[in-house]
Amino acid sequence: MKKSAIFGLVVIAVAIAVIISVYSSSSTYATFAEAQQSGTELHVIGHLNKKKELVYDATKDANYFSFYMNDNKGEERKVIINSTKPEDFERSEQLVVTGQMVGNEFHASKILMKCPSKYTQDKLDVTEVKAKQASI
Repeated sequence: MKKSAIFGLVVIAVAIAVIISVYSSSSTYATFAEAQQSGTELHVIGHLNKKKELVYDATKDANYFSFYMNDNKGEERKVIINSTKPEDFERSEQLVVTGQMVGNEFHASKILMKCPSKYTQDKLDVTEVKAKQASI
C-alpha cells in the first residue's frame, strides 16, 4: 500500500473514534421517572417548587444545596447539588439540572437557570410634575 492510502485510513479511523466518543458522552433530556430507570447522567427540565424549603447554610456546609423541583410531567423530586446556591435562584422561571438519580433523590452536577430578563423594563406608573418657578 502507498503511504497516502495508509495515512487516509488512519485519518478516517481517528475521525470515527472522535464521533463515537462525542456521541456517547452527550446526555439527553428526560423526566425524573426516566432518570430513575436509566441510572446514567441526564438533563431534567422543570420548575422550582417554591412551597417547599431550600436547604443552604454556608456556615454549616457551603457545598451542600438542596431543593424540590417538579419536572415537566409534574413529578416532584428532591435535588441535591454539592456547590453553593446560585444567585437569584428563587427568581428562576425554569431549571435544567444535569445529573443522575440516587435512590429517590436527584444528585445534580450542574444547574442552568432561566431567569426573568434583566433588560426588560417593568411597567411603572410615571407621573410628570412641573416644578414651580422660584421667585427671588
